[in-house]
Amino acid sequence: MRRGNMEETAGERTNLAGVRHILLVLSGKGGVGKSTLSTELALALRNAGKRVGILDVDLCGPSIPRMLRVQDSAVHQCDSGWVPVFVGQDKAIALMSIGFLLERPDDAVVWRGPKKNALIKQFVTDVAWGDLDFLIVDTPPGTSDEHISTVEALRPHQLLGAVLVTTPQECTNIFSKGGGEELAKHAGVPFLGCVPLDPQLSQSLEEGKDFIQEFPKSSAFPALIHIAQQILDTSQRSS
Repeated sequence: MRRGNMEETAGERTNLAGVRHILLVLSGKGGVGKSTLSTELALALRNAGKRVGILDVDLCGPSIPRMLRVQDSAVHQCDSGWVPVFVGQDKAIALMSIGFLLERPDDAVVWRGPKKNALIKQFVTDVAWGDLDFLIVDTPPGTSDEHISTVEALRPHQLLGAVLVTTPQECTNIFSKGGGEELAKHAGVPFLGCVPLDPQLSQSLEEGKDFIQEFPKSSAFPALIHIAQQILDTSQRSS
């Protein structure tokens, strides 16, 4: 290995050295609730006493800053790189998103692949995460160069796993059921659960509220907690 590559690898390990578990969140297409699940998992893990980071590499639709009501925050530099935005009074969730780098939150990100891939690598290597129990990586929808770049940038670090978010229908009927479970069975992977449609969940995201704390009687609450608990159990077994 050349000296430059050795230094680069060392830099990657330095900024993620305090991160215990890295979890990718993916979806086959947009609009299925991937960023919603990333946000709610972070809140559920935070409420379980864990220190959580979210790396929002959904470059074309960085919605998590709005979901956590920090869309007007700015990113600063320190000696170790970019300082993420900390969410809430307890600052137990750290967030980095391209949304913080845009002049206006509604600006379109129309970039060629190499520029996107370079930013993803910079997000992985240059964000000063500090000590985290979990880093949740919210990826773009679909399958693309961005996913390959994300996995390659994280290759030196052991991933806890990936969560694939899907809707239950094969075509257009959103009130179908069982599609995700069948997909998991076909792929030979665990089925973590089904989150029901709930207007309170949508409302909490639009208003930047903590759904886990404010709507414990919601039908979606036990499903989200169940999924988070399985991730906690998996992390304990891998430690």
